[in-house]
Amino acid sequence: MHARPASTPPGVVVWAVGDVHGRLDLLNPLLDAIEADAANSDAERKVVVMLGDYVDRGPDSRGVIDRLLHLPQGDGRERRLLRGNHEDRMEAFLSDPELGPGWCDYGGREALRSYGVTPPAMRGDADGWARAARALNKAMGPDHRAFLCDLEYSVVIGDYFFAHAGARPGVALADQSQQDLMWVRNAFLSDPRPFERVVVHGHTPQDVLVADHRRIGVDTGAYATGVLSAVRLEGTTRTLIQTVVEGRAVSVRRAPLSG
Repeated sequence: MHARPASTPPGVVVWAVGDVHGRLDLLNPLLDAIEADAANSDAERKVVVMLGDYVDRGPDSRGVIDRLLHLPQGDGRERRLLRGNHEDRMEAFLSDPELGPGWCDYGGREALRSYGVTPPAMRGDADGWARAARALNKAMGPDHRAFLCDLEYSVVIGDYFFAHAGARPGVALADQSQQDLMWVRNAFLSDPRPFERVVVHGHTPQDVLVADHRRIGVDTGAYATGVLSAVRLEGTTRTLIQTVVEGRAVSVRRAPLSG
């Protein structure tokens, strides 16, 4: 357990963004707010950590990846893009069309359509899934395929450990499996034992952010709720930033995050 509150290193500010799932309409204003915040910050190192699950379920997976490819880098700015289980399945489908029906059960149809690819109507249409995989490979192009290939499984900054799903209790953070970093859920959420660092994660949607001495959960189910969340970490301060659909408009909200 931490003898002192978790903190980023001196001169470092981090924005960790939860699961986007194709909601470019929420991501754009959130990243605009982060950009404005970064421009006004005196921090020497400014890091945007995307926690994974950029694709599937929502309407514009393609647009989300395009936006993330253009996040600022250099002159003290960093982008750290983590691999979620949905990116893992999307990339796997590119080389193994048989995975298509399972992927589409969890939002892959929306991702395919965002690239202009029509998924087969029948689960057992092997030729149709093979055609869809070829069409997706072509529509994604080398930049989007490289995006998937280059995603990281975890990032450490100060007293914080960032991963898509969480971590396996009883295993050192440095020894976590790639599978657990993308997929773990109940074992991580239900175990009260703290890790060497506070784990910042997405993967499990919740109505409100959970923030305590052990973890910060940043997935508020944007594709279904219309609420996309991020946490800003600087020193020992934690701030919640959200974009929220209100009628036909999207508003940005900020609030202190205790825990």
